[in-house]
Amino acid sequence: MIEIIYPDKKPLIQEKDNKEQIFCMIRKRWYLLTPEEWVRQNFLIYLTEVKKYPPSLIAVEKQLLVTGIKKRFDIVVYDQHLNPLIITECKEMNIRLTDEVLQQCLSYYSVIQSLFLLITNGKQTVGFERIGREFFPIEDIPTYKKTG
Repeated sequence: MIEIIYPDKKPLIQEKDNKEQIFCMIRKRWYLLTPEEWVRQNFLIYLTEVKKYPPSLIAVEKQLLVTGIKKRFDIVVYDQHLNPLIITECKEMNIRLTDEVLQQCLSYYSVIQSLFLLITNGKQTVGFERIGREFFPIEDIPTYKKTG
């Protein structure tokens, strides 16, 4: 399990048409505030504020084809050369991080072959690093490093 200590910064929230909305700093627009969106936005703040990933290297909820079926990943972080570095699957806080959740993340990995896989429900985060053809558990998320 990876310990996530969220920064004091919180996502922007507004009410519009009697519905709460949350601002996505990556997509630069307002979205309906759902439990999963709350987790996603707080995790994005963690990645940018604590782990120092530039927002320009993060993609959120983009469509991809997994065995011919349209899917949407939650978060993909790229390195400075635009190679996929981290795939993150977000679930709402009351969803357990089961093998099924990990399999969902692995299905995205089959298309976007990143070095790290993360699954989070905001309270718990589990991560793996790919070394060769195998995945190994990690205890921390790597901090952004700009290389030559």
